[in-house]
Amino acid sequence: MEEKELKIISGASRVFMQYGIKSVNMDDMARHLGVSKKTLYLYVNDKEELVKKSMDAFCEIEDAQISEIASRNLNAIDESLEIMKWVLSMLQNLHPSIIYDLEKYHPEVFHFMKNNRNTAIYACMTANMIKGQKEGFYRKDFNPEIIVRIYMEHMNILLDHNLFPQDKWKLVDVYKESFIYHIRGIASQKGIDYLKEKSKYIK
Repeated sequence: MEEKELKIISGASRVFMQYGIKSVNMDDMARHLGVSKKTLYLYVNDKEELVKKSMDAFCEIEDAQISEIASRNLNAIDESLEIMKWVLSMLQNLHPSIIYDLEKYHPEVFHFMKNNRNTAIYACMTANMIKGQKEGFYRKDFNPEIIVRIYMEHMNILLDHNLFPQDKWKLVDVYKESFIYHIRGIASQKGIDYLKEKSKYIK
């Protein structure tokens, strides 16, 4: 991908994340990006392709960020906390309708992105849990593969607007509660003590 295209696609990803997908048409996108619609159509054929490329770019950025965190050689709990901070920063700028818009209006993109994220989350979480068990921060009496699958379904539930309506709870607050619930559930006493020292989110 050439530099100009990369700039446009990355910019489009940020616009969709901030304003949602359904509410942004190609005229709006061109205006937000400061380019002509003709320029926009040099790189995509239609909005569907722009959405796909934008979500691909978002996934690549997320994967790169998680890989960078993993490369720091942190212990399992610090690694989890850093990933949590990254997710919170992302959720704070996420339009509440984006998942709904993807699933309803761009189902192929939605399912591709969901499968991509599930694969990445599964690998990341499994590695973190195995590391934590070896370090003694996590209990040794659970099966990481089973807990990761439960965690992944748990994350899908957080995005259910019927269960967690946006006018009652902010997504960042729901995610924080979910993180505390998860990490305390797998932490050993050593891990819980460490969490209390390290994180202001842990009570």
